[in-house]
Amino acid sequence: MIRGMRGAITIEKDEPQIIWDETVKLVQAIVAENNVQPDDIASIIISTTPDITSAFPARSVRMLEGWEYVPVMCMHEMNVADALPLCVRVMIHVETTLSQRDITHVYLNDAVKLRPDLITKNV
Repeated sequence: MIRGMRGAITIEKDEPQIIWDETVKLVQAIVAENNVQPDDIASIIISTTPDITSAFPARSVRMLEGWEYVPVMCMHEMNVADALPLCVRVMIHVETTLSQRDITHVYLNDAVKLRPDLITKNV
């Protein structure tokens, strides 16, 4: 079964190295929490709020050893008033036997505000 594993992280400022480092931190936390390997991943969609423009976060995922064949795409989120700024969101589509209830979604930094109902433990 293909399931979605979600996560989000906020960054301190729109700088390429910060974007790449925080995106990797988030993706690695999601896969670690759910015991996922790159070969289990069908695809990854990464979105950013419109205030992130200095780098493609997908680049950092593609640069991970063993991840070069994982399809990754970036896009911007809708520009909604009062949305959480400087936020990177990730949706990883994974082949898994986990039920929806057993998937651990990961929210880091100020992104914990997005889905406090899914925060069950600190990553």
